[in-house]
Amino acid sequence: MEKVENERIGAEIAEPAAIAEEVGESNGQSASAPVLHEKYPDNEPVTALDAHDLQSLFHAAYEWLAHNYELVNRLNVFPVPDGDTGTNMLLTIKSAWANIADRAHDTVSAVAEAAAEGAHHGSRGNSGVILGQILQGFSQGVREKATLDAQDMAQALHKATEFAYAAVPAPVEGTILTVSREISMAAEIAAQKTRDLREFLAHIVEAADASVRQTPELLPVLKQAGVVDSGGKGLYFVFEGMYRALTGQPVSSGDHAETSPAIEKRFEQRERKGHRQLPPTQWGFDVQYLIEQPNKPVEVIATEIAAMGDCPLVEGDEHLVKVHVHVFDPGVVLSYGVATGFITDIVVENMDDMAAAMQQRIDEAATFTAGAPVNGDEQSIASSQPDSFAAPDAPLDENSVGVVAVAPGAGFAEVFRHLGAHGIVQGGQSMNPSVAEIVEAVQKLPTRQVIILPNNSNILMAAQQAVKIVAKGEQPHHLTVVPTRTAPQGIAALTAYDPANHDAASLVASMKMQVDAVHTGEVTQAVRSATVDGIEVKQGDIIGLHDEKLVSCGSGVTDVALDLLEKMGASDAALITIYFGDFVAEAAAQDFAETVRQEYPEQDIELTYGGQPHYHYILSVE
Repeated sequence: MEKVENERIGAEIAEPAAIAEEVGESNGQSASAPVLHEKYPDNEPVTALDAHDLQSLFHAAYEWLAHNYELVNRLNVFPVPDGDTGTNMLLTIKSAWANIADRAHDTVSAVAEAAAEGAHHGSRGNSGVILGQILQGFSQGVREKATLDAQDMAQALHKATEFAYAAVPAPVEGTILTVSREISMAAEIAAQKTRDLREFLAHIVEAADASVRQTPELLPVLKQAGVVDSGGKGLYFVFEGMYRALTGQPVSSGDHAETSPAIEKRFEQRERKGHRQLPPTQWGFDVQYLIEQPNKPVEVIATEIAAMGDCPLVEGDEHLVKVHVHVFDPGVVLSYGVATGFITDIVVENMDDMAAAMQQRIDEAATFTAGAPVNGDEQSIASSQPDSFAAPDAPLDENSVGVVAVAPGAGFAEVFRHLGAHGIVQGGQSMNPSVAEIVEAVQKLPTRQVIILPNNSNILMAAQQAVKIVAKGEQPHHLTVVPTRTAPQGIAALTAYDPANHDAASLVASMKMQVDAVHTGEVTQAVRSATVDGIEVKQGDIIGLHDEKLVSCGSGVTDVALDLLEKMGASDAALITIYFGDFVAEAAAQDFAETVRQEYPEQDIELTYGGQPHYHYILSVE
């Protein structure tokens, strides 16, 4: 499953023309900006751009990134199936473009300000937040300007780089920051050489390309993984899209229109089967069954099942084997089972249908809080999953300290609610929430003191941006981000939450102490071959990450997970918690938990449904 699951997260990766159609017209101009190369003849230099021209450039940047974002997603250092840099950058610039297209603009300053505002609220993930800061700096650089020439753009790009670096507490070279800086340096030189903005943008794009290619030499982890920096590549596509538009080159093949929903139209109303718009085929079928008295060794069955599809899980002995795999043709797996033994407990589920239904429920719930009903069935999002945790009775008043937590799955959401979180934002790997979604969750709470638990390293910057936005609002809150980088860290932090304590500072201090005592492990399947942290990984391997560092690799989920636990120091821990993913059969998870109990008889072992995508297990050791 290399493709990022945009439909599951309501990613709104919309066809630019569809957005233009929805937002209507601005100041007599179509929101889909005019074709620049028709406005400016090839034999004449383009020495200044007006508001509509800059609008066209942003539109082209969005279209070109929409055409290439999947490529950016694949430039992930870790070969995990949830690379989302391209998605986050696309959603950020989509928000910028939608805000531009929704207003009338008389000056380039107004266009840039609208882009910055839209990106600021819609930014997702670290890459999206940095892109938003680049647009903020650009906006400051063209403030009060009616038109834009080469010198103006060079100054604005310099300001953009300043804002980008200021947004990162510990800047690292070989990233999008480096590309932004080298773009601004090239812009200053280009502005001294030419007044023609076509030539100016050509220099910028060339510099961006060279900078991206150089990133592996500046950041060893990129070189080791055999990729360039994904954020830098995304920024390159932004400027290349602008250059292509100004020189008359196509910026969209038009082939992503069929699979991308229009803005804010993620799914149509539920329709009865046979008369509905079918979801795209992306995931195939989840197939599970038991083989009694198999005629092949378990190891052989595991190898042959793994060759058939994704997320294979084969466990058992010579008497009984549990089979789980994701395939596009379930008949192949079923025929194999019939030929291998006597199959029972057969489960075949259409994951595309399940994903569409779940996404509809998530969209209906939007950003939900503890106890909030889901439209249509008055149940929580997690109601169809194992429910071990009930929502607490924890009323808030204006003096209380509220907690907003980001949950990577329905199971985790229930755990957070049980431990006292008042606002839950759906999100995690491959589904980073926007700054605006975090702000909305905060503003729904009646209290003015709120602690945010991002629970993901790629959501931390978005949470920090949310703090800044809320602080500038009409009713400022006192917000604090506890920098939890994983869901288990967020759970550990909540164990220190006391609803009777109205001192946010002391609660934050206690939470941080709990976070430091937890180690997180993640088990998933590699989507490409790579060498990371000295470990050679082949596509299809099962890999284990300890506190976001790749430490284990193998062919079986159980073997890798056990190896991961050993490297996490599980034998010295008091508690091991296993959170199983949304595609892992509960029976298989119970079998794995029993294996862990046998390996670690002195430790307390807990098994909980996490509901996270992509990851078979998320492990907590404390």
